[in-house]
Amino acid sequence: MHSTLIKSAAVLLAAAMPMVSAQTSTTCNPLEKTCPEDSGMGATLSSDFTAGASDDWTVTNGEITYNDQGAGFTVAKHGDSPTIQTKDYFFFGTAEVKMQAAPGTGIVSSIVLESDDLDEIDWEALGGQTTTIETNYFGKGNTETYDRATYPNVDSPQTQTHTYTIDWQKDAITWSVDGSVVRTLTAAAAGDYFPQTPMTLRIGIWAGGDPTEPEGTIEWAGGVTDFTKGPFTMYIESVTIKNANPGSSYTYGDNSGSADSIKISGAGSPDTTTTSAHHTTTTVPHTTTTSVHTTTTEPGTTTKPTTTTGAGSTGTETGTGTATGTPTGTATAPGGGSTGGSTSTFTTAVTTPSSTAVPGGPTTPGASGTPGTPTSSTAPAPTNGAVSSISTSGSVVALYGFVAAIVAYVL
Repeated sequence: MHSTLIKSAAVLLAAAMPMVSAQTSTTCNPLEKTCPEDSGMGATLSSDFTAGASDDWTVTNGEITYNDQGAGFTVAKHGDSPTIQTKDYFFFGTAEVKMQAAPGTGIVSSIVLESDDLDEIDWEALGGQTTTIETNYFGKGNTETYDRATYPNVDSPQTQTHTYTIDWQKDAITWSVDGSVVRTLTAAAAGDYFPQTPMTLRIGIWAGGDPTEPEGTIEWAGGVTDFTKGPFTMYIESVTIKNANPGSSYTYGDNSGSADSIKISGAGSPDTTTTSAHHTTTTVPHTTTTSVHTTTTEPGTTTKPTTTTGAGSTGTETGTGTATGTPTGTATAPGGGSTGGSTSTFTTAVTTPSSTAVPGGPTTPGASGTPGTPTSSTAPAPTNGAVSSISTSGSVVALYGFVAAIVAYVL
């Protein structure tokens, strides 16, 4: 008798597992054979179903309607189970779904992450349960036990839109409702059955209370569904997925079903939501630095020709100057007319700032602004169009000498 009761309980629990083949099936199990690669998702997928259908999803069963509430999934009769699935896979990350679950005894509104080797993470909202929602997970399709579910509280999921989030990382999974964590599962606690292979997101509705379902399933779903009280509709307002390991495709490297065996093609930068440690590399644009030594210029001497134009006299002006930080020069100024000569000594004081090294360019000692141009100068050499006072004095003396000679001759 005791043995019979145990077997009956096992059958009831097995039958109570959600029986939605469209949401929990695989076309090729990589634990059993070599399968084609899975198409990879980018860093983020964002779908606003209030704006209509999205090209990022495939309708795998039934029909979906769209209005200002979002995507509508309706069960109106026996066999209805409209379902959508992302076209691409993601490998760890977060899935955020804004959902208003469907009412109705036995009606199940489902959010399911599913992999090719039947790793699974779930939200299940039962139409007759107005204060709770179910969280669940499975690893590698293992259904030997059905004690993994929890039932956190949520306020009226059939009449209010709530945000249901699964944060799935390599070391832990957290389920959150409207930003509040309601469950955490660590990889260490789950052991070999921790979900860890690339997933698609599947969203759908079905009647667990359909009279044709096994007794255990009907009991789990909350009772027999009365289709005459329908139709029963679930609404999905939006979905946001952040892929922790974006890539063009994922391939199982062996039959272990381990996260470490997954090969990522066309890998992008890991999303910041991942808990896996990674290094951050900052790239600095290549810079070529030219070493420039600061130069101190000692006083020196140089010759700088200067032309002075004047009428009636020809002179030669020789100047000797001393400058701090800049060359000192001798200038010769030719003139025209009479011939004379005079010599004058002058000093030019130049303020010479310390040179500043400019990366990638030359340093001009004693210059600020235009290279080679002194910043200040006193008593500059005569410029074109100006007759020097030294040349004028020589011409006057010569004139007086000439006049004196004529007077003496006349007398």
